Amino acid sequence: MQGTDAIFYIAILIMSIVIHEVSHGFVAEYFGDGTARNAGRLTLNPVNHIDLFGSIFLPAVLVFTGSPFLFGWAKPVPYNPVNLRDRKWGTMWVAAAGVLSNFFMAILFGLVIRFAPAFGLPPFDPVSTHPFYFITMAIVVVNLALGIFNLVPIPPLDGSKILFSFLPESMSSLVFRYEQYSLVLLLVFLFFFAGYLSPIIGFVFSLVTGL
Repeated sequence: MQGTDAIFYIAILIMSIVIHEVSHGFVAEYFGDGTARNAGRLTLNPVNHIDLFGSIFLPAVLVFTGSPFLFGWAKPVPYNPVNLRDRKWGTMWVAAAGVLSNFFMAILFGLVIRFAPAFGLPPFDPVSTHPFYFITMAIVVVNLALGIFNLVPIPPLDGSKILFSFLPESMSSLVFRYEQYSLVLLLVFLFFFAGYLSPIIGFVFSLVTGL
């Protein structure tokens, strides 16, 4: 990937992560917790969300080393589950909001790709160098990657919070022990299993652009 393309992909990743995090905050506020707003984090200004390692350094390393998977994170939007009107399901929806925002962006721009020829653009080609398709395809791929990856049930990813919301309170001690090994489990997944997500992302990409 050329340097300018890599910078462009990282910029899309950063904004997609920001939308992901802000969605957490808005849903938390909907359920009664204003922590994110009080912290000034309900904004799309990336400066308020960027984590130097997770938002810039790690994605840059992945892109320039030809990694098949692009990943990153921003500073988590804070929320206090104690303030939620419905702590169990509120927590689940707060976690799901980030993933759903990425899937929404992917579907929206997938539909844009699908119907672009109706507005005079050439038919979509996955290897096309047309600037419009390069931009929209990058948005779809990055958001699908973020959404699918965050569904993996390993803390601190959203998938774990969604899964834990369905578990009975009696399993809280098991959840706590599982969370203690979250960093190790996440690193193992990144190094040995993240590549298996690529065909899934490719399949979903074909699905949303062909709706």
